[in-house]
Amino acid sequence: MAGPDLFEQKSIAPMLIAENRPAFDDPDWIYELKLDGIRCVAYLDQTGTVLRNKRNKDVTAIYPELGVSHKQSKGRCILDGEVFILNNGKNDFFEMQRRALMSNAFKIGLAAEKLPVSFVAFDILYLDGRSLVEQPLLERKSLLEKTISENERLAISRFIEGQGVALYEAAETQGLEGIVAKKKDSLYFQGKRTKDWIKCKALLDDDFIVCGYYFKADNLVSIVLGQYENGTMAYQSHVVMGISKDDFKRISSQPTVQKAQYYGGFPNFDGAKWTAPSLVCKVQFMERTPGGGLRQPVFRGLRDDKQPEDCTHSSK
Repeated sequence: MAGPDLFEQKSIAPMLIAENRPAFDDPDWIYELKLDGIRCVAYLDQTGTVLRNKRNKDVTAIYPELGVSHKQSKGRCILDGEVFILNNGKNDFFEMQRRALMSNAFKIGLAAEKLPVSFVAFDILYLDGRSLVEQPLLERKSLLEKTISENERLAISRFIEGQGVALYEAAETQGLEGIVAKKKDSLYFQGKRTKDWIKCKALLDDDFIVCGYYFKADNLVSIVLGQYENGTMAYQSHVVMGISKDDFKRISSQPTVQKAQYYGGFPNFDGAKWTAPSLVCKVQFMERTPGGGLRQPVFRGLRDDKQPEDCTHSSK
């Protein structure tokens, strides 16, 4: 008896990366550039294009310029990939986050004209009624290339075999985030973190819960960050650099709560406003300090494609 049809269900949970490590060479691995965008699953058939983010929220209307992507497919398929914005030849995560949070159709249309998004597919999970998740990665890559015709808005992720260090150095030279290493024979495990996929980045990043904010002596705002550890909210650090006016406006408009309600184990910051754990942000940093904090953190923006409860220590 045939199992449930993945295309009809439209409930793919993307496979996740479980580890960050320095770039390496290995003939059993392939290497791809890591784009600074937002993960997205694309469902393409003759009737149209449907895009869903990591939370399985339908985001098709947010990216109208991708609405005809199905015309580039030779079959009914599901693609795993990344939506990103190129601004002056470089990935612009700030603008990508701005777009992801939009809901007004008119503003979305203006944004699409000014800085259109693109979708790069790095995996194919389903083709013409057949699930591909139990096929080895290189077989899926081959099917992806045979199924999708590229255009200005839809591309296939390029990869090289065995030479991770050289690709990482090239990415670093171009100011890119880094690379992703994947085992050639890796299967696709929905919603699972796997060491079959590894990110190699000069800078680390993670997703944190916005727990509140306070003003420092020089009137700079500092955002308090938390993550869940063993089911309990735990203080991680605070971040000052990179906070945009729009993001702070949204953060400061959140209802305030009593600190003890969620954040009993957190430090006491003078004049802090504590907010319910409902907003998630991305923060980039050099490394974790011995005490568990973040060295040189930079706020990269709010995101709505991840639930607060999914922000666990060392998650991505």
